[in-house]
Amino acid sequence: MTTRRLRIGTRGSQLARWQAEWVREQLQRLGIEAELVLITTSGDRQQQWSVEALGTTGVFTKEIQQALLAGEIDLAVHSLKDLPTRPVPGLTIAAIPSRGPVADTLITRDGRSLMELPPSATVGTGSRRRAAQLLFHRPDLQIVPLRGNLDTRLRRLREGDFDGIVVAAAGLARLGRLSEATQNLTPDYLLPAPGQGALAIEAAESTPDVLEILARLNDSRTAAEVTAERTVLATLAAGCLAPVAAWARVVQGRLLLTARVLSPDGAEKLEVTCSGEISEPKRLGEKVGALLKAQGADRLVSMARAHPEKPAAED
Repeated sequence: MTTRRLRIGTRGSQLARWQAEWVREQLQRLGIEAELVLITTSGDRQQQWSVEALGTTGVFTKEIQQALLAGEIDLAVHSLKDLPTRPVPGLTIAAIPSRGPVADTLITRDGRSLMELPPSATVGTGSRRRAAQLLFHRPDLQIVPLRGNLDTRLRRLREGDFDGIVVAAAGLARLGRLSEATQNLTPDYLLPAPGQGALAIEAAESTPDVLEILARLNDSRTAAEVTAERTVLATLAAGCLAPVAAWARVVQGRLLLTARVLSPDGAEKLEVTCSGEISEPKRLGEKVGALLKAQGADRLVSMARAHPEKPAAED
């Protein structure tokens, strides 16, 4: 086991730094010293564009992964939902710790719930998955692209740019701001993104000493859940463009997986729920993905690819 000080690569946002600091503290409990190395990603540099409009995968992870391969850092901490399902040669997910809340939450200026918002209310989100599910329930809503860190999003809400915004509960919880949520939207309204609420700790395959340490931070239950969810995404070859949602949870000793695929406008929705062995999460994800394909998921995914988001300027 290594005795050197490990370097943790992370984005510089408040939430990303919190997540990396949390991992540093877990390593410290194991007797391993570590330091944070801040890395700016394509997604951070191009805040004036919607995520979809950047036209590539891994916009929040690529530069960090390059630093890993170059040996400039020893491990990277990602929000798992930002990590593409296709692995990078030479890198591996070394650990997935126990995840936080999986829900999406609605925050409104006046405390109204989703169904109480006035006709044609404006809701801010940078996620096509969230937008499609919102529109399924409220086709009258005006969905406005929204990016930036949590403080930026909340400030724009307070300033009246939106009637409401949708953000992940896990981020609010980690920053101690969960009390600001108006409504929990999972699962009746919104299923989460595959891997939502979970962290991925990535390292180089060529560093077995680091991999050995990080394996001690892995939570097998969370790893099984997110593996099933991400396998659905990979089976559909949906990437970040299509409105695909998946939620796996352990119920009575089995893994229960629900997945949805929607058209970008929310007018069409496909949904499948199946259960399987906790020890075979990939098999369950492949089964659910195949059942969605049998219902016509490929057509909805193609619709999303054919209508990429236009650039969304941040005011």
